[in-house]
Amino acid sequence: MTTGVRRRMGVEQRRDQLISVALGLFGRRSPEDVSIDEIAEAAGISRPLVYHYFPGKQSLYEAALRRAGEQLAALFVEPREGPLGARLLRVTHRFFDFVEDHGPGFTALMRGGPAAGSAAAGAMIDGVRQAAYEQITAHLGLARPGPRMELVVRSWISLAETTALLWLDGRQLARRELELQLVHDLAALAAVSAAYDEEMAEVLRRMLADEPADGPFGDLVGRLTALAPQPAAS
Repeated sequence: MTTGVRRRMGVEQRRDQLISVALGLFGRRSPEDVSIDEIAEAAGISRPLVYHYFPGKQSLYEAALRRAGEQLAALFVEPREGPLGARLLRVTHRFFDFVEDHGPGFTALMRGGPAAGSAAAGAMIDGVRQAAYEQITAHLGLARPGPRMELVVRSWISLAETTALLWLDGRQLARRELELQLVHDLAALAAVSAAYDEEMAEVLRRMLADEPADGPFGDLVGRLTALAPQPAAS
């Protein structure tokens, strides 16, 4: 949609506007399906003026990627107050908000479409994964996570990406259920690892220590307890 009246902007303002417009278009459709003409029309400027600020669509795409990376990384920033389960649930809710708002672009990026296959795209994804890893380990109170903890957290981040992609394909499961399930998944991964490692067992104890019965981790314990075989009546 054009803005109608062309408005004079400074260089940085115009670049910022073009990045925002491009990010919106790339979010709704695969980047390779978005043309410079569409970006110019949505920004309310001429095609040559787009090239005045960016040498081509790839450079504009990479600038939009950096913006998306900053937004994604910020989703994992959460005050370290209150039960851990509730904190993680807020993080997963914001993550799915982003995924839903940028569905086609998120899918193309994660599945490596032609434009998404650039080195810039790979660097952005790696940066977001690292930011998520650092935030989660900080919430767990781990300054120097051991190898098992690193495996748990990085596996969980990959699981979150895969879950989001599968959900976008058909949205066959309720989004709120998946958000809660992802929080449960982190506890489950930690629990399996805790069975092999005392350090991980201590981390799991801390995760559950301040969790209220009606919190996400308390809910998981209740669900698992209900599945356990009941002793036969004497």
